[in-house]
Amino acid sequence: MIAEHRKGLSPKTLAATLVFITATAAPSLADAQVKTEIAPWDERVLTEQLDFNDLAKRKDLETSDLIESGQRIFEGKYAASDGAGRPNATQAIVPTKRRRPAPHMFQRLAGLDSNSCASCHNAPITGGAGDFTANVFVSEGFESADFDTIDPQFSNERGTNALQGAGLLELLAREMTAALRAQRSQVLADARNTGAQATIALNAKGVSFGTLTASPDGTLDISALDGIDDDLTVRPFGQKGVFASLRQFTVNALNHHHGLQATERFGALWTGTNDFDGDKVTNEVGPGQVSALVAWQATLPAPTRTTDLPEVWQAAATEGEVRFSEIGCAECHRPTLPLDSLIFRDPNPYDNAGTLRPTDVDAPIELDLSKLDWVQSLPKDEQGRTLVPLFGDLKRHKIADAARDTLGNELLGQRFVARDVFITAELWGIGSTAPYGHRGDLTTLDEIIEAHGGEATTARKSYSGLPDHDKQTIIAFLRSLEISK
Repeated sequence: MIAEHRKGLSPKTLAATLVFITATAAPSLADAQVKTEIAPWDERVLTEQLDFNDLAKRKDLETSDLIESGQRIFEGKYAASDGAGRPNATQAIVPTKRRRPAPHMFQRLAGLDSNSCASCHNAPITGGAGDFTANVFVSEGFESADFDTIDPQFSNERGTNALQGAGLLELLAREMTAALRAQRSQVLADARNTGAQATIALNAKGVSFGTLTASPDGTLDISALDGIDDDLTVRPFGQKGVFASLRQFTVNALNHHHGLQATERFGALWTGTNDFDGDKVTNEVGPGQVSALVAWQATLPAPTRTTDLPEVWQAAATEGEVRFSEIGCAECHRPTLPLDSLIFRDPNPYDNAGTLRPTDVDAPIELDLSKLDWVQSLPKDEQGRTLVPLFGDLKRHKIADAARDTLGNELLGQRFVARDVFITAELWGIGSTAPYGHRGDLTTLDEIIEAHGGEATTARKSYSGLPDHDKQTIIAFLRSLEISK
């Protein structure tokens, strides 16, 4: 059934009788228990209560129905009666009260800036990227995020990333995190057993993350880590690579952009109230509804290569891919990374408090991505692993310097990540996601390549020195990496 979902959703109307499941997700993380008849013309989006634990227990669950619920929520236009708006709360990740009530529901600064997920994620299809007009303003993110200015001292302006292939990215990140943490355990054991310092080179799926040195007393020297947080969690989402999971990304975005507050973070367990934002709507988004959004995003088809190009374009793209690798771009924008398991479990085992975790539920919801038609079409390596064609490495890099500061022009850091450091952008789909850069203010691929500095300086200089014909072949190659419509 999950494969049938991506072949095309069966039409369902709101006039149909909705089935409501009204148990709790966990004793401490309860969904609102509501059971009412909903008129087919009701303007609300969040009418269907989905119980997380019930979904996880139903091994015969029609996964496509869960995904379809997620799509309906993602595309819906949230109303105040859904809980849209947060008059007394900020966009901060940590539940934070405003210094003064918001004068307007929508203000385009610290939010609200939208009443639908799809209003930003829509190019070229729902779930995709967004134009400059969909840019958002974000603060450092943790707290004190109450601002009404676009002054770069207080906020960073960001463009919209595409979500296609996001489920595979999260699975890759989980496996890489597990591998790095196993290496940490190994070096600690080596130091303890030998009574001397031990150092290990951290590597996951061929990507180097620096070195880690352990002492016999169990202390760790993390000064030589590279491109990853101290906890060795690979965080694939956000332009800075600061979110470990689609679930965390979703909970953050619901509050920031729409004023919809997930009970798993903003509910009574953490804040002492079921209406933290003071909009008189309680228990706005339950764990089951967040899971529906996660399921829909996690099963979005990965971008592909366009195969029906004119012959002259295809020839140029083939040549350009070779040039792309020769000048060093593929060192960070790796064409593929191998994935061992295609079982997507929600919640993510590496999420932090404030986002649903495996210990909060009886059992995770499982999505078998191997049943998706588009996943079955992906190549395998000699070990039978799925090769994810992301053109990325899920690692952070310094990509700006004094000579090339366009990609390092923010004044605020984010989640302890320096302002000139960003996660490698996955290039799959880049032919469909202009404009470019974290602010969406670079209009061509040539511009974004020439803007690279820092660790990308050598590759950028190699590109700059190419004859125009060779540059054009690289552009032809990148333009062939598209999001399927």
